Amino acid sequence: MLRSLFSGISGLRSHQTLMDVVSNNIANVSTTGFKTGSVVFEDTLSQVVKNAAAPTTLSGGTNPAQIGLGAQLGAVTTNFSQGSAQTTSRPTDLMIQGDGFFLVRNGSNNVDFTRAGAFTFDTNGTLVNSEGMQVQGWTGMGTLNTNTPPTDIILPANLQTPPTASTKVTLGGNITAGTTTPMTVGVTVYDGQGVSHTLSLDFASNTPPTFDITVTDTGNTSATATGSVAFTATGANDGATTSNPTITLADGTNVTIDLKGITQFGGPKTMSETSADGSASGTLQQFQIANDGSVVGVFSNGQKLTIAQIALANFNNPAGLEKIGNTSFRSTYNSGLAQVGIPGTGGRGELLGGSLEMSNVDLAAEFTNLIIAQRGFQANSRVITTSDQMLQDLVDLKR
Repeated sequence: MLRSLFSGISGLRSHQTLMDVVSNNIANVSTTGFKTGSVVFEDTLSQVVKNAAAPTTLSGGTNPAQIGLGAQLGAVTTNFSQGSAQTTSRPTDLMIQGDGFFLVRNGSNNVDFTRAGAFTFDTNGTLVNSEGMQVQGWTGMGTLNTNTPPTDIILPANLQTPPTASTKVTLGGNITAGTTTPMTVGVTVYDGQGVSHTLSLDFASNTPPTFDITVTDTGNTSATATGSVAFTATGANDGATTSNPTITLADGTNVTIDLKGITQFGGPKTMSETSADGSASGTLQQFQIANDGSVVGVFSNGQKLTIAQIALANFNNPAGLEKIGNTSFRSTYNSGLAQVGIPGTGGRGELLGGSLEMSNVDLAAEFTNLIIAQRGFQANSRVITTSDQMLQDLVDLKR
């Protein structure tokens, strides 16, 4: 008789646990990056009231007779299925499409993991979450070494790119066939300190079909260079006899003018600068986060450089992670070591900027589990009251 009482108690306890998990799921239906939990029950050890017997020449075998002693909690597992996307249009809001976790440092050397990508920059330019935990990755200016351990992602407000000295200016287009009129083309180049220089390229046809060119630094007329461009009878550029001028700026920077892209055909003059390297220093104007987690900075000098890379971690057994609050997880012995790398590689998902991952709670399923938990609790309480009534009937036999 007492066995049924204890079985009923274990059933009450188990369904109360189910109710706790379901209520937590429903409470976090709007929590960014939340992953639902589900309960697995097991039966407890059964009492053997009759052992099994092997068949003999005189009788057949018999099965064991066992009476169960109730239910117990087997596991509370985490469901890491993908949540829906919620568009926010904030450039620092990130959603992981696929497997993986963001790495966030909690103020010490301990690194936690999260699917909640609601990030922002603090006053120091550090990328942090709502709890002030620093997002981990790699930073650099154009070249990043992702083979090193990830660190805090810091983008100062006054981030600048160093100047790049010009080395080559390429001209292209057409010089009208038959013309001998002098022409001038202006181009801008930069010295080693990023100071701009305007070069005047003066063309004169002294010995058709060859044009002589004189290059002058308008800010320093003592800096000049000469060259020539020759055309064939069909107007094509005879690159073998073309002489590209090289001018030396005041700081010693050498800039070559490439003339081999110029032609002399019938039609209007279209000669112009087609490409030029070098740039002045630039300050960060805005940034964009790509699917692979690279943070591309757009600078005032027109350059676009990768200035940071967000890291993701994956695990052999994500269900082995331990929830520690703040929608974060901690690795355990059974989750395995964090496999850190670039998004989109090694089984890690890609990033979607301007969006957040919503909770993967299925309200229809959770409401169904509410009914199951309620009815299961109600049924087990009835077992206890019925067993109690039977004990009372047994006591009444003495009357």
